[in-house]
Amino acid sequence: MGSQEICSFLVGWHKDDKGLYVSTGGFSKDARYEAERASIPLSPMDIDELVAALIENYDALDNETKQLPPLRRLYWPI
Repeated sequence: MGSQEICSFLVGWHKDDKGLYVSTGGFSKDARYEAERASIPLSPMDIDELVAALIENYDALDNETKQLPPLRRLYWPI
């Protein structure tokens, strides 16, 4: 994901808005820079960060939302 896509995403946002941009392909250095200097709080999230956030917060989700990515805990013996 490049800086041009971030700039295009930001068009039309208002000062009280917040944004989350998820890219399965990651972000270039310039794209992250554009997100940091955006006029609204914008969080770029790559696929690894999305998976980590999902796993971290999965237990707090309601049952309907848990059905979207059906995860199961696996326990491995040490």
